[in-house]
Amino acid sequence: MSHISINRQRQRGKISKYIYGQFSEHLGRSIYGGLWVEPNSEIPNVNGLRSDAITALKAIKVPVLRWPGGCFADTYHWADGIGPANKRKKIVNTSWGGVVENNHFGTHEYFELLKQLGADAYVNGNLGSGTVQEMSEWVEYMTFNGTSPMADLRAANGRKDPWHVKFFGVGNESWGGGGNMRPEYYADLYRQYQTFLNSYDADHPLYKIASGPNVDDYHWMDVLMKSAAPYMDGISLHHYALASAWEDKRPALAFPENEWFSLIKSAQKMDELITKHSTIMDKYDPQKRVGLIVDEWGSWLRTEKGTNPAFLYQQNTIRDAMIAAITLHIFQKHVDRVQMANIAQMVNVLQAMLLTDGPKLIKTPTYYIFKMFLKHQDALAMDTLDTLAETTSASVSKNQDGYFISLCNYGLTAADTVTIDMDSTIHTVAGEMLRGTQMDQHNDFDHPDAVAPEKFTATTHDSHQLTAKIPPMSVVTLQVTTEN
Repeated sequence: MSHISINRQRQRGKISKYIYGQFSEHLGRSIYGGLWVEPNSEIPNVNGLRSDAITALKAIKVPVLRWPGGCFADTYHWADGIGPANKRKKIVNTSWGGVVENNHFGTHEYFELLKQLGADAYVNGNLGSGTVQEMSEWVEYMTFNGTSPMADLRAANGRKDPWHVKFFGVGNESWGGGGNMRPEYYADLYRQYQTFLNSYDADHPLYKIASGPNVDDYHWMDVLMKSAAPYMDGISLHHYALASAWEDKRPALAFPENEWFSLIKSAQKMDELITKHSTIMDKYDPQKRVGLIVDEWGSWLRTEKGTNPAFLYQQNTIRDAMIAAITLHIFQKHVDRVQMANIAQMVNVLQAMLLTDGPKLIKTPTYYIFKMFLKHQDALAMDTLDTLAETTSASVSKNQDGYFISLCNYGLTAADTVTIDMDSTIHTVAGEMLRGTQMDQHNDFDHPDAVAPEKFTATTHDSHQLTAKIPPMSVVTLQVTTEN
């Protein structure tokens, strides 16, 4: 049994909508085939972007989209992706499978995607193989409103008005594929590069993000914060949930029971990582001005048989829904530091929202968690007093309609009875549930709705106490209206 006590005076702070951010890299079929199908495609599209994907993603109100990587960012030269598509340079995607990249999806197409989604921009610049001038000119090309070489080039390519870039990353995984750098060296490079990233719109200054640590590299965090904190607005953190070792990635389907729990335990490590990295950040930034940006997270499992191993295409099950709910609950626990997060990745790669096969498209269990949790976005996270069962995770926020409660029972067999004490009179309770009946239950192109939300009614309440019986392998959300 679990117990939650809510007091409106105990609040953690606002849940940034940006922790529900997405990530789409030039990797496998993430962009090409997943989002971009060319304007002349038989797949219904608007300006080359497939309409079914846009419709589905708009329903989860994607707040921000990180692009073009990931590892690809530090081999990407933005000038290759502008101008007439048939004249763009073809390159080799050395990061992901050595396939040909035709650069038909570039800066203009990215901002068209953002426009159709209603999302903000998070552009990741090339520090690893690029130059200061190249990065500076990209910012000018995208954001300068006036006469300049880059603004004139943008206009010549069909876009007179500048775009708004809210977030800009200075390199990616600079400790690894982004340059194999020492933190001291990267810190100096970050200070140099960010100097020339001008905020041309004084009302919307560029939010600059440093390439932060991999998982538990606390030394990297310490060096970066000590050396460069005054020059950054955010610092990234990457952590993927693994069912086994990095070198022995486990299958998404037909896995043994112990791998259900080992993957969940790996995801839960996010809480420890954020806590320890935040402690280091507090030393150099006690005002908590610098945001922790978890811009790569999610399940990393074995690629599906018959697919290119470098394309990172994996099936998505009810287990991934548990991972999503647990991780989002952790982010909402740390709203004082976590200002943005970007699940990897949006379509056809790793823990995706959507999977496509030619003209076909399905929504994954993870997609439904993001849709079910919409009312947490920009709400106030409550600091509740909890006594939770071993396999239960929970988060409570306050929105304009009352209290929004999300509950995850990641146990395999036993239901959990959750009692919630409210500090105001309960009027109505509306519930929704995503549930699995077996460990690897998933949606595929033959059974697209095997896992889908349903109405949840297993609740009772009196004036100030609510009780809900949460089945195993399920995520439940409750919107509770109360008398203020």
